Amino acid sequence: MNKDKRLEAFGRLLDVMDELRVKCPWDRVQTFESLRSSTIEETYELVDALLDHDMKNVKKELGDLLLHVIFYSKIASEEGAFDIADVADTECDKLIFRHPHVFGAVHADTPDEVKQNWEDLKLKEKEKEHEKKRVLSGVPRTLPSLVKAYRISQKAASAGFDWETKEDIWSKVQEEISEVQAAMQSGDEVNKEEEFGDLLFALVNAARLYGVNAETALEKCNKKFISRFTYIEEQAEKQGLSLRELSLAEMENWWCEAKNKAKEKTE
Repeated sequence: MNKDKRLEAFGRLLDVMDELRVKCPWDRVQTFESLRSSTIEETYELVDALLDHDMKNVKKELGDLLLHVIFYSKIASEEGAFDIADVADTECDKLIFRHPHVFGAVHADTPDEVKQNWEDLKLKEKEKEHEKKRVLSGVPRTLPSLVKAYRISQKAASAGFDWETKEDIWSKVQEEISEVQAAMQSGDEVNKEEEFGDLLFALVNAARLYGVNAETALEKCNKKFISRFTYIEEQAEKQGLSLRELSLAEMENWWCEAKNKAKEKTE
């Protein structure tokens, strides 16, 4: 699609939003607060489509999320705060500032160097805005805990607080496993929760060090478990049985069967 077509499509969407805001009873009364939860929901729906590599739904969910960006900008323009042009210009300015290896004289030949430059520049931005220089202050408080742990460890690492080699993380993981086991034996409920948290955080760090996104990895595992467990249910239904009527051995047998069928599809 050429540039004119893209601008035409974007302009059409802005015009539709303008009309909805005036003529639709529901759209007319929406606020920043009322849209917030559905924005979160739309984001997760996009993530689901991305994980499934369902391009038809990726397109649809991107549209839904884009609508929310335009919706918030429309509300802000009505309040005299900013409009969609300000949003786009601010983002362009930020991207140019944070990519001096593209728009300036700085050299960054690897993705890791780009990430490090990005974190350093974000800290400089905060200093310009007279904010306290805190490495972890940019991590949103409302992020899901697993994502937050990943971002916290990532930002701490960018400041030099990291293991010397990625292999070093495994001694920390083993240490945390031992502490979890000790907490289980002690019966201390508060300590159990704390030690499980420490173990999960160590595992998130391990994932990061080995180039794995822990949130994505766990979600793929969730989908895999659901698929295999559903297969067990379906096999039980075919025999007129409920899950509770199955032995563990029968469940494990169908679990392995589902696992093998999934492997055959990918080969």
